[in-house]
Amino acid sequence: MEIWLNPRCSKCRTAAAFLDEAGVTYTVRRYLEDPPKADEIRAVLGRLGLEPWDITRTAEPAAKDLGISGWGRTDADRDRWIDALAANPSLIQRPIITADDGHAVVARDEETLRSLVD
Repeated sequence: MEIWLNPRCSKCRTAAAFLDEAGVTYTVRRYLEDPPKADEIRAVLGRLGLEPWDITRTAEPAAKDLGISGWGRTDADRDRWIDALAANPSLIQRPIITADDGHAVVARDEETLRSLVD
């Protein structure tokens, strides 16, 4: 199991504490320091069953600078979004946890975290 986290984020700290309390073994990826490449983002999106705009933090300053709110949300726009996430990892919603069984979640609530250990 791997968790993409920002240690300054309270949701990330909560997720890591939950995994610790559950006795789960996991690897931490500080994705702001070790940004995922576009192909990694594509792979995680496939595991999440989501599109890049679904995991984009659109209120971040970088999103506003890029004008993301005006971008299309079609298959033709997908690579543009993924490239933006790879170039600006602060735009990636957090925490993302990839499980050993192949699925992944954006673990922003306790119910989602519980689904990893049940």
